[in-house]
Amino acid sequence: MKFDTVVIGGGIFGCYAALWLAGRGARVALLEKEARLFQKASLVNQARLHSGYHYPRSLATAAMSDEHKERFTAEHRDFINFSFEKYYAIEQFGSFTDARQFERFCERLNIRCERISEHPLFNFHRLEALYRTEEYSFDPVLLRSHYQQKVEHSPNIQVFKNVRLDAVHAHSDKWSIRFQAGEGVHEIATPVAINATYAATNAINRLFAVRELDLTHEISEIAFVTSRQFGERGLTVMDGAFGSIMPYGLSGLLSLSSVAYTHHKISYDRLPRFDCQAPETDPACRPEAPGICTDCPRRPVSNAYKMLAQMRQYFTEQVEFQYLFSYFTIKSKLQANYIDDGRPTEISQLNDRPKFYCLFAGKINSIYEIEKVADGLLVD
Repeated sequence: MKFDTVVIGGGIFGCYAALWLAGRGARVALLEKEARLFQKASLVNQARLHSGYHYPRSLATAAMSDEHKERFTAEHRDFINFSFEKYYAIEQFGSFTDARQFERFCERLNIRCERISEHPLFNFHRLEALYRTEEYSFDPVLLRSHYQQKVEHSPNIQVFKNVRLDAVHAHSDKWSIRFQAGEGVHEIATPVAINATYAATNAINRLFAVRELDLTHEISEIAFVTSRQFGERGLTVMDGAFGSIMPYGLSGLLSLSSVAYTHHKISYDRLPRFDCQAPETDPACRPEAPGICTDCPRRPVSNAYKMLAQMRQYFTEQVEFQYLFSYFTIKSKLQANYIDDGRPTEISQLNDRPKFYCLFAGKINSIYEIEKVADGLLVD
């Protein structure tokens, strides 16, 4: 089989890249390791549609988030929660950013930052400052359904699921890719390959014999709670080892994360290598092909109650939360970004003949960054 482009990874970045290319006439193969699209980081996140607030120490990440917000919002309105009140706060103790720095940062980005001096739900003994902001939440479950239907009904995209890559060879200006998908074995040829796998980025780069990225990987937890008193509101406490609670799209749930407790295990290996993996008995999760942590019986014990205990400090006694369940996944980041906590989206061309692009994604509304390398992706 011959394709103009092969996209490896069926999260939102891979799906958007496949659809954008297909819309310009390219015949695309989309390869996904799991039985469904959007099973990992595209589903397991806090569903924050970033406006830039979250990154006062990384102006580049903040600016990129804000750059694409308007377009992403316009194109995904049916899957976005616009109706909740969103607050950012500066912790009284131990924050890397103080109130004046945060205000100057928001002024520079020209984003809403209205200081609130009193509020019946929040504990100002633990907060240096509280700000009413403007930030939305997208619904990952509805997005998954939307993109799955679009890619599977596109006449120019062929989706392969349950994929296990066996071998890759470069022949002049074509890649030859051999893989298993379900019960069948396939071999396809393409002049362009795009790696959009996130946690498996270096495993795919290694298979194609191109440069690997300096990454770290963390098994991370997003907890889901409800609160009758807090309702449809969100609070993010900055800037350091604090946390955030906000609506998870249109689900009626609140997603909860904590810098101190969300991340359970860390791997400094270029591949996500953890002691809970048992490839000899469970080949569905290996360092070179990580699995779905939420479904794994060896996943970490939940830190949800520690997260709640941490966040309760910022609320008055009248606010109560009820924990429901958690999702787990592997999250990866560039090692260089431990300094400023940035999450850039990097698209690197790592091979010219045949072409290979590595798409290491930052935040969801930066899916449009793929269009900046359009000339290399569309091959006559």
